[in-house]
Amino acid sequence: MNKTYWGVDLGGTKVECAVLDENLELLFRERISTEREKGYSHILERISAIVQQARSTLGFSPSIIGFGTPGTSDPRTGLMKNCNSTQLNGKTLKADLMKRLNCEVLITNDANCLALSEYHLGIIPARYPDAKNIVSLIMGTGCGSGLIINGMLVNGLHGIAGEWGHNVLIDDGDSCYCGKRGCVETVISGPALEKFFHSIALRHEPMKNILSRYREGNKEDAYRLTVGRLLEQFSRAIATYINIVDPDVIIIGGGVGNTDELYSDTPDLILQHLFNDSLNTVFTKPLLGDSSGVFGAALLVKMNNTLLHA
Repeated sequence: MNKTYWGVDLGGTKVECAVLDENLELLFRERISTEREKGYSHILERISAIVQQARSTLGFSPSIIGFGTPGTSDPRTGLMKNCNSTQLNGKTLKADLMKRLNCEVLITNDANCLALSEYHLGIIPARYPDAKNIVSLIMGTGCGSGLIINGMLVNGLHGIAGEWGHNVLIDDGDSCYCGKRGCVETVISGPALEKFFHSIALRHEPMKNILSRYREGNKEDAYRLTVGRLLEQFSRAIATYINIVDPDVIIIGGGVGNTDELYSDTPDLILQHLFNDSLNTVFTKPLLGDSSGVFGAALLVKMNNTLLHA
């Protein structure tokens, strides 16, 4: 059998497995529900089930699998940390998966997987082939980030390189599971924006509806203020990132990342916070859509020798 690359995207609601051949063509792709509310052991069982499904379908087993997770494995301790799927925090996920699956395991966060897939298979080769430094953002239930510098994924000493979701954006803001208050995730993630809308309108509406009513010109303050909060606070948060990294391209994934106004209405707002008199960084949606995570996990196997650890 030719060389294959196996990847698993472990999300809060679904576990997805994909297998690519040596030409990066798709051999297998399926997803099942995570059922994380049933606890850590059950999550491991769900992962085992989808990997076994791939083994049965393809007729062979992997020697190594890449995993994208909603957090990271601490390089010092091997314990999971910073996971908004909090059932994983403090767990020896890598060791437990290696024991259950009987193969080598590589783990990185889901935003790193987005960066890998879009850099090697997605929007970068398709439209920005000269880009070397890219930032991948995930703006959905949580807010995460991955970073590629000179074509190489940066992991970092603590496994947190490129993260932005838990930098404090609003002093004394809402509490976060990370232990801080007012971090990016508590301000511009989907649930945070819906919570802000509820505090004004005194009713719940999903972010998709809030954006739709805003675009229709609804005069109710809650719609205008919620979208305004997203655009202004995103601009402040990403300007700091640009000041430090100065990337060629920023790719925005996740449900909130589908907001067209992030691309059309924020350049002038970002520029107000930028240490430069112009903004030339390209902002774009991912080309691979919700395939990015699992393809990136598979590419982690192919690219694991390019990881930077400092």
